[in-house]
Amino acid sequence: MGVSVAPLELDGFDRLPLHTRRCVFWEVDPEAVADTLDDALTGSLGGFESEFDKEAWVSGLLLEWGTCCQTAIESTTGRVVGTAFYAPPSRVPRAKRFPTAPVGADAVLLTKITTEPGFDEVAPLLLDAVVADAIGRGVRAIEAFGYSASDADLAKDLVALLLGGGVPGNVCDECLMATDFLVSSGFEVVADDQYLPRLRLDLDEGLGWKSQVERALSKLVISETISLQAVH
Repeated sequence: MGVSVAPLELDGFDRLPLHTRRCVFWEVDPEAVADTLDDALTGSLGGFESEFDKEAWVSGLLLEWGTCCQTAIESTTGRVVGTAFYAPPSRVPRAKRFPTAPVGADAVLLTKITTEPGFDEVAPLLLDAVVADAIGRGVRAIEAFGYSASDADLAKDLVALLLGGGVPGNVCDECLMATDFLVSSGFEVVADDQYLPRLRLDLDEGLGWKSQVERALSKLVISETISLQAVH
C-alpha cells in the first residue's frame, strides 16, 4: 500500500471524505448564513454543513485562482485519506473572525490539513505539496491559524473568541490545526494568542537545507511505515 499526493480537480470532489466535502466552516461567512442554520446541520461543535456551498467554493477557486487543495490518495483503493486546503485570505470568510487576523497580504492561507484515521503520517506530505505549489506560483509565504487549547477550552472559550458574538454552535473543532504541528513544520508565530495564534512560513528564502533533509527523511520513514502496515 502506498500513498500519492495530487491536486484536487473538480471531478474528484465527490471522492472527498464526507466531512471534508460538507463542512464550510472556513468557506462561508457565518453572518451570511446565520438565518439559515438548522439544528439538524449543526452539532455543539459541528460547524455549518453544506455540500453545495463547499463545491461552489472549490469550483470558483479552481476557475479563478487555480489549485486550492492537495489530496493524499491511497494507491490500492483510490480512497482520499487526507486533504490540505489553502486559498487567498480574501476568499476565506472565517479568517476575519480570528483574534490574530488579518493574514499577511503577501501570503496564502492554509486553512486545514485533515487526515483519515490511521493516516496521520501523510500530513507532512500534504504540506510539502502545498509549499511546492505556492513556490511555483511565486507566493512569498503561507500563513495559518493554530489552535492551542484542549477540547474543553474549545467549548467554553473558542466560540466567544472566534465568532465575536456570532452563532453558537457554528464552530468546527475538526477544522482547526494544532499549533504544535505548525511549529514542528517550520511555521513561526507572528501574532500570538493564548488559543488562536497566527503562524507564518516564509518561502522567499526556501525552507533551508536542514528542513529539506528532515522532510526527505520523514518521507522515507512514512513510505516504509505504510509498506509495513500493508504487509501486516
